[in-house]
Amino acid sequence: MTDVVRLEDLAQPQFSPEAKQILDMMATMAPLCPLDADALHERARADTGLSDFGPTDYRERLDVYLEALRNIGDLHDAGIVNFYGQLLQLLKNRLLLTDLLRRHPEINDIELRAPLVIAGLPRTGTTHLHNLLAAAPTFRTMPYWESVEPFPLPSEVGVEPDPRRARMDVAVSVINTVMPHFALMHEMTTDHVHEEIQLLANDFSTMYFETLADVPQWRDYYQAHDQTPHYRHLATQLQAMQFLRGGDRWLLKSPQHLEQVPVLDRVFPDSIVIFTHRDPVPVALSMIAMITYSARMHRSPVPVAQIAQYWVDRLERMLNALVRDRDIIGDDRSIDIRFDDFMADEVGIAKRVYALADEKFTDEARAAIADYLGGHRRGRLGSVATSYEMFGLQEDDLRARFSGYVERFLA
Repeated sequence: MTDVVRLEDLAQPQFSPEAKQILDMMATMAPLCPLDADALHERARADTGLSDFGPTDYRERLDVYLEALRNIGDLHDAGIVNFYGQLLQLLKNRLLLTDLLRRHPEINDIELRAPLVIAGLPRTGTTHLHNLLAAAPTFRTMPYWESVEPFPLPSEVGVEPDPRRARMDVAVSVINTVMPHFALMHEMTTDHVHEEIQLLANDFSTMYFETLADVPQWRDYYQAHDQTPHYRHLATQLQAMQFLRGGDRWLLKSPQHLEQVPVLDRVFPDSIVIFTHRDPVPVALSMIAMITYSARMHRSPVPVAQIAQYWVDRLERMLNALVRDRDIIGDDRSIDIRFDDFMADEVGIAKRVYALADEKFTDEARAAIADYLGGHRRGRLGSVATSYEMFGLQEDDLRARFSGYVERFLA
């Protein structure tokens, strides 16, 4: 373990001269980046040369999210540009997928072999397990750049080096400059293995939107709707990505699945699901630190206590949903892994997952995993200190809220 960082500027973000320069430059672009659906659609068409966005039901969801973003207090101009860019990319992804499916309808016939799905809260070992299992060539995964731009622009098909990687290099550099401590909480690189929650965003229905901003209006809308159609859209995207870049069996991961177990089971009925568990109280503090810290990307000052309370409530809902629905997926295709057990025997856990998935734990897989572990020891980048006081929370309240989950999975 190296340095421990204390985030003293969560409520009133302070930026380095380099970061301030980036944010000031972004702010000058705000008049050209309105959070308006028609403007976003017009720009997406112009950037791609395409016009068919596929089924139009997503428009309502986009409108709800845009309204929620516009209702954020103290949204600064750089934040407006940031959201505009992200939503624009989602619309471009829809255009590109619709065009790809039109030209190659055989994509819909591609088999998705029983995927492995990691479901757990952040800080429960999900990212480490995801990367560890992805180190071997056994499973198909998506690097960060591919998750953001899964389908190439028509003008960039076959171009090497892939311009999508270069764009992600720039985006990661901005993240590292504006949020230099973010990597201590969740390391982001162009090629690291990323979550399919980014793909769910392409249908404008995902919990991911809540992690980007404090949007209770969106949360209520999202939770009031069945997510089955959007998981089916995810499956179609996975088929298209297999068509473009190969692969055989997907390794997926997202905390969203914790409260969508019935939907996951419905859309991927042969999936192998790995549930990760850890004391939810320090997990909540760590997750809240990450979200309040990243809020500086779009607002200042940051209402730390308000965001903290939002996520305590949100995590309580998620964990209660898991307690209710966990048994929908039987022991023949699921496993529960406690964080401490994983840390004590990482290779042993990998072998258990391989066995459950009916995959051979080959010498090649063992060597790849060992190589990954050798370069990714826990805490090598340092850590971020958290406390109840910094978020205006009480330990007893958190313990009471999460007691049902703890009794079920950690007692």
